[in-house]
Amino acid sequence: MADAPAPGEIRVASSVGRWVVLTTVLGSSMAMLDSTVINVALPRIGEDLGTDMAALQWTVNAYMLTLAGLILLGGALGDRYGRRRVFVVGVVWFALASLLCGIAPNAGVLIVARALQGVGGALLTPGSLALIQASFHPDDRARAVGLWSGFGGVGAAVGPFLGGWLVDGPGWRWVFLLNLPLAALCVPVALRHVPESRDPAAHGRFDVLGAVLGALALAGVTYALIEAPGRGASPLVIGSALGGLALGVAFVLVEKRRADPMLPPSIFRSRLFTSVNLVTFCVYAALGGFFFLSAIQLQVVAGYSALGAGTALLPTTILMLLFSAWSGELGRRIGPRIPLTVGPLLAAAGMLLMLRVGPGTPSVGSYVSEVLPAVSVLGAGLVVVVAPLTATVLAAVDAGRAGLASGINNAAARAAGLIAVAALPLLAGMGPEAYRDAGEFAATFRRAMPMCAGLLVAGAVIAWWTVRTPAAAVRGERPECAVHCGVVAPPLEPERASRAEP
Repeated sequence: MADAPAPGEIRVASSVGRWVVLTTVLGSSMAMLDSTVINVALPRIGEDLGTDMAALQWTVNAYMLTLAGLILLGGALGDRYGRRRVFVVGVVWFALASLLCGIAPNAGVLIVARALQGVGGALLTPGSLALIQASFHPDDRARAVGLWSGFGGVGAAVGPFLGGWLVDGPGWRWVFLLNLPLAALCVPVALRHVPESRDPAAHGRFDVLGAVLGALALAGVTYALIEAPGRGASPLVIGSALGGLALGVAFVLVEKRRADPMLPPSIFRSRLFTSVNLVTFCVYAALGGFFFLSAIQLQVVAGYSALGAGTALLPTTILMLLFSAWSGELGRRIGPRIPLTVGPLLAAAGMLLMLRVGPGTPSVGSYVSEVLPAVSVLGAGLVVVVAPLTATVLAAVDAGRAGLASGINNAAARAAGLIAVAALPLLAGMGPEAYRDAGEFAATFRRAMPMCAGLLVAGAVIAWWTVRTPAAAVRGERPECAVHCGVVAPPLEPERASRAEP
């Protein structure tokens, strides 16, 4: 590395540039694959480990909980101690947690391992984009981010198909064990070919207290929502809910008083930033609930195999891969208000079309008439909304806070999916053993989909009444952003660490 280009001077066409792109794609793909394949594997995990619905919810949410709570702290650690170092630690941590997931003897161990995976994800996820922003020459950053987004999108598209094949073939444990060879390739490449970089302006104490309070607040509320169907209004459930709310209040008070908070309240003085984050919460809560329940509906009720269910949802991702760049350009020209209104409404219509999927024998004809229209309309809605949503978040704040803004937006998306997966089964009246009974699950699915669609409609209403075209869009400027085109990929991963001027 002695003769390697310095950070900020690497060109995409150089050998070092290609190694940096490969490293960041491998790292982000680990987290992306797990987030897109886990839903397909849930029915088989439940059957193999003898778990109830609450355990399946925790299998998804344990990961989302630690990731959402710690992702901003992970970016700050990269600022201080080195982005490559923290990224590599995150990859190793994620791989070891994946190994624990793959050999988990029971649901309890699997849930703990998934929480540990989220910690690793909080370290590697912000570092992925931050390494690109800090390593490449300003003239090549947009191209590098485009390559990272494109390859990441391919990984997201392959995820459900690959997950279904693994579940039906060697077994669901290989969904997690697949991360081991990816990490074994990623770590040595990163150490040998990726230059280290830090933010010399990073100073002050880490907001560990804020991160812990935020994560515990989410944990308390999530526990209450998941356990309520089985335990009812027990003292433990009520205490968890009240404790989570109290910790949330404490989190807000701590962030207001800290000199260098993880989540500075001043950023929400921007009405546009606040509004777009509310839209983000509505959109990603609906998507989190939809993909969690639809993967089970297709297998338990409609009779699809795990591979069939993963493949059935693929058109949504393909549409995003093909047309997200066009959507981003359209949003830049006409402003965000119309895309952020029309996109959620289209996605809501797609979710309502999923109500046509019911019991039967899977066939090409039933897929074309029932599933394909739903996932295609949903995909069209996501194409319209996701890219303008990300761009508007960054345009709503000063350029110097763009990384922080994207990190907050990312955390909001993760938290939204977390709460939706916890709350929807409760609101839909889904019992602890519902996923084992096709009739019961179908009935609750029919109640849950209108709730998801309602969240999207709420997001559209918020966008229509509160979102206006940012000044940057009026001037025709392009905010520095990238859309990681996954099925439920959250907005820009936080590059708070980079703070590199383009």
